[in-house]
Amino acid sequence: MKKHLIFFTVAAVSFMTSPAWADLALATSKNCLACHAVDKKLVGPAYKDVAAKYAGDKSAADKLATKIQKGGAGVWGPVPMPANTQVNDAEAKKLAAWVLSTK
Repeated sequence: MKKHLIFFTVAAVSFMTSPAWADLALATSKNCLACHAVDKKLVGPAYKDVAAKYAGDKSAADKLATKIQKGGAGVWGPVPMPANTQVNDAEAKKLAAWVLSTK
């Protein structure tokens, strides 16, 4: 029993300190998850759908980082994505890379 508890504790700590967890925490702190989810469409597209759309596009991370900060419209339907002025350049790049990794 004690071995199982130690295993699950180590596994939980490893997950919570992984880059994916940190990027999810960043997305949560910047309110991205109010309109997006990893695996389903909400107001905006699912992150996995964004990753699929931009798969193979070498400039995708830069394009998405710009859209994260400045907003956009028309790519995913009539609802525009508002600008996120509270997201700095480094955070936008980190979020874009994370979105593209959610295949």
